Amino acid sequence: MEEIRVGLLGLGTVGSGVVKIINAHQDRLIHQIGCPVKVTKILVKNLEKERDVQITPDMLTKDATEIIDNENIDIVIEVMGGLEEARAHILRALQNGKHVVTANKDLMAVYGSELLSVAKENQCDLFYEASVAGGIPILRTIVDGLSSDRITKMMGIVNGTTNFILTKMSNEGRAYEDVLKEAQELGFAEADPTSDVEGLDAARKMTILATLGFSTNVELKDVSVKGISSITEEDLAYSQGLGYTMKLIGLAKRDGEKLEVSVEPTLLPNTHPLAAVQNEFNAVYVYGAAVGETMFYGPGAGSLPTATSIVSDLVAVMRNMRLGVNGNSTVTPQYPKVLKNEDEITAKYFLRIHVKDEVGVFAQVTSLFSEYGASFEKIIQTPLEEKGTAEIVLVTHHTSLTSYKSILQRLEGLNVVQGVKASYRIEGEGK
Repeated sequence: MEEIRVGLLGLGTVGSGVVKIINAHQDRLIHQIGCPVKVTKILVKNLEKERDVQITPDMLTKDATEIIDNENIDIVIEVMGGLEEARAHILRALQNGKHVVTANKDLMAVYGSELLSVAKENQCDLFYEASVAGGIPILRTIVDGLSSDRITKMMGIVNGTTNFILTKMSNEGRAYEDVLKEAQELGFAEADPTSDVEGLDAARKMTILATLGFSTNVELKDVSVKGISSITEEDLAYSQGLGYTMKLIGLAKRDGEKLEVSVEPTLLPNTHPLAAVQNEFNAVYVYGAAVGETMFYGPGAGSLPTATSIVSDLVAVMRNMRLGVNGNSTVTPQYPKVLKNEDEITAKYFLRIHVKDEVGVFAQVTSLFSEYGASFEKIIQTPLEEKGTAEIVLVTHHTSLTSYKSILQRLEGLNVVQGVKASYRIEGEGK
């Protein structure tokens, strides 16, 4: 093989990074796979736009068929984003016998099983390391590095935007809206930040992680999702006073054959390694039955970190090409999907409520918890400036989600309770 020819769908931040790495690391790539790698055609929306990568005008096209139907292109890298158009291009590329590398988490979370099946049918590779946690090689670690182990739990910070916002809010005592505006100005958050701040981006990544880690077909609709937009400075101040750090945590947990997958603001003990992950960085904590606890940390986004993961996938495809084993990497799910019901999901919880400041109120609240067998680890009660109102902050012992939801509903109905102000799951103490 004289050279391996690559077609690139998209030339934004990540696509530009891919071209830079391939150009700059050519000697290293030749050493690893035995021949040059050349980006020959790139799909763009605007042919006239100025770019900060070394390309010639003849490399650019607005017609995707010049890449996916081009017999001279061996591998297609998709970094254009979106769903339906990207899916159509990748399906056609695979059906044409081209190997595909993608960074598209949305696509793999929604259409991953379909695309992997088509790749296998056509003896093609479809790799997507960059779709989760940017520059952290977490998917390859799960599929290859921990392939002999049984993963029981994956817990992590998989969205840099929300981690940046929560870091600033916690460290500087600032309001959510204020920090979000700064994140947008710095380019960490989109003009429409909904996907990030409401947990949807993290949910897509946890779908992919849970599917691979537990070898079962987890779907996006299986993930329980709650975002960070309602978190207040008061919530963070109380949690810090109790020794916790707030993070948006993606959790995938297996007990026996039953699974739970969620994304929600979660309190971690300050001593937990994930509590120290700051700003836009990502980290994933993996528990294996044999290996025990492992943590993977690094940049979760950005041009070159994400492009590094893409080019690593590219190298894997090229090695398979030289060995003649493309299309054999896809492993079909081994186990049927069995999700826990809410009575089988247990956790500790942080709860902040406002009540009437009068005799007997505390007894009513604690009596309600005892009805459901829920006990307390920590309790704080303080009067508020507003006359006749007190605030109670509770940390429960482990209780079922069914019981906890019933308690919250009953609390709202008590005439002595003026409002449930905040409620968060607590993780990181025991497995």
